[in-house]
Amino acid sequence: MTVIGRTRTRGIETLSLDSPGTRNALSAPLVRELADTLTECGKDADVRAVVLTHTGNTFCAGADLRDPPPPDALVAVLRQIVELPKPVVARVTGHVRAGGLGLLAACDIAVGSTSATFAFTEVRIGVAPAVISLPLLPRTDPRALARYYLTGERFDATEAVRAGLLTAAGEDVDDVLEPILDGLRRAAPEALAETKRLLTARVLETFDRDAADLTALSARLFGSAQAREGMTAFLERRDPAWVV
Repeated sequence: MTVIGRTRTRGIETLSLDSPGTRNALSAPLVRELADTLTECGKDADVRAVVLTHTGNTFCAGADLRDPPPPDALVAVLRQIVELPKPVVARVTGHVRAGGLGLLAACDIAVGSTSATFAFTEVRIGVAPAVISLPLLPRTDPRALARYYLTGERFDATEAVRAGLLTAAGEDVDDVLEPILDGLRRAAPEALAETKRLLTARVLETFDRDAADLTALSARLFGSAQAREGMTAFLERRDPAWVV
């Protein structure tokens, strides 16, 4: 069963995370299919840019706790978005949690509706936003990250724009997207690819320097007793034992 929808309009390939039953959680199959689809888009000369969006009311709920991808697979797909020789534009009309925020940060442009909400929920289940920090730390406001990484608080689209997580937000996300996609259609493909290389150089330096350490950290934390308690509590819809 496919979990990535695909449509194309005038050179814009739209990829939809399409597993609403799991709130588009990052399962091993979803990450694998997204990587395969991105590879095809990168090789297709008729694709000018990629829009990454979703079905249902959640863009991505983070890692699928029942069928998580290996940490190195998540690192690979985040890097693939950053390195793709086409601009990748996130289109968000729903909720984004944990690992889903890594997908947003990996995209070149991210646009959300004013109804979208965001939260780094990792600390509340006993882990840390390790791997997704690879694109997040170079691109977003450090003070905002400190607050939301450490508290797991929910924040809105206006705050996401201020923090640098979103490029722009509006009541009608497609109205916001229209001039952006028009601009990409008017741009020369090779010029787009080289300009993207300029913009992503610092992000890729972070991947080169920190990916191995953050992958190891993620694996260690997800295997810890604290994470087992946090994930069990989440699935049982109760507070974990450490809540005071």
